[in-house]
Amino acid sequence: MKNKNIIIFILAIALTISAVYIIAFNDNSQSTARDNIDDSNIKPANYQNLTRVNQDINLSRKNIITETVKAVSPAVVGINVIEIQEYRSPFGSFFDDPFFRQFFGDRGSGKREIKELGSGYIISPDGYIVTNDHVAGNASKITVTLTNGNSYDAKLIGTDPVSDVALVKIDGNDLPFIKPGNSDEVIIGEWVIALGNPFGLFEVNNKPTVTVGVISATGMNLEPINDRYYLNMIQTDASINGGNSGGPLVNGLGELIGMNTLIFTAGSQGSIGLGFAIPINKIMNIVQELKSNGKIDRDFEIGMRIQSIDESIAKYYDLNNTKGVMVTKIYPGTPSDKAGLQVGDIILKINSFFINNEKTIFGVFYEFRTGEEIDLLIVRDGEEMHKKMKLAKRK
Repeated sequence: MKNKNIIIFILAIALTISAVYIIAFNDNSQSTARDNIDDSNIKPANYQNLTRVNQDINLSRKNIITETVKAVSPAVVGINVIEIQEYRSPFGSFFDDPFFRQFFGDRGSGKREIKELGSGYIISPDGYIVTNDHVAGNASKITVTLTNGNSYDAKLIGTDPVSDVALVKIDGNDLPFIKPGNSDEVIIGEWVIALGNPFGLFEVNNKPTVTVGVISATGMNLEPINDRYYLNMIQTDASINGGNSGGPLVNGLGELIGMNTLIFTAGSQGSIGLGFAIPINKIMNIVQELKSNGKIDRDFEIGMRIQSIDESIAKYYDLNNTKGVMVTKIYPGTPSDKAGLQVGDIILKINSFFINNEKTIFGVFYEFRTGEEIDLLIVRDGEEMHKKMKLAKRK
């Protein structure tokens, strides 16, 4: 019995030693296999191929930005315009006197040519070009220069000062053009490229100037400038300077998402890092109407008076802020009257547009067309409610 126990003990030790040896052997084998894979399999073949690909990319310096610029640049144009402006001298009454006129001529008033420049982009192979109204809207002569150096006399098809969009055309076939994207799908933070003719530099080598940045913000409602209303604007930190107006803003895929229009200068003449573009979805709607009618039909009436909300009004109506406008008068039989609006109503929103003040609401109304029905969010007696208004043609 004693011998039998000794034999069992010896067998147990032997099995333990065998198990330890097997584990150690497997670990060593796996380590050796890994070493063999790293040293003999990957490096001589796959690793070298990957290195070669990376070197090719680095040496070529090509990326999505450079390829996009190459693709869209031929559709960017420089625009030179001549405007005829009337003027009156501050000494007009002096020169109007017949006695002085015989010596100095008629210098009291007259017309003069003003040369301006800007940017634009071709949107179709038959030569339709989009730019800003403040670039070409009042031009008596428009000259368009392409990147191949050819210059064309352009015709103004139509212009819309309210939205600051103008449509011109040159005679041509199979011209390079930029395809529109969807400005409703832009992503804050995505790369964008602004192209154009800042300071007339396009004329130096017939090539657009390129700046790169990101989408900084969307849905920006800005204060009107010279009766031009800028709503739902795209904000970018891609540098936009004088002469860039009318040029395209494209995304990394080369899709047209906006038109460079405004900069914040803070008193300087150049960009300080904030530029604004009109969304392409809005532009293309305007373009279609300009093609068809040459103008935008906003000949509707509203039929109310409004005023901005100050601190005292906000306190009286127990409002949280001064956003919105207050209705001060309703004219009988007008769209406002038929919509059921009343004096004292606070208008906060029209469709998807928030109302900041009386300047904003005018711009918002201009977003719509004669015959459209709009939805107004108002506050009456402390309660929010919706009212429908149809924009009837002006009597």
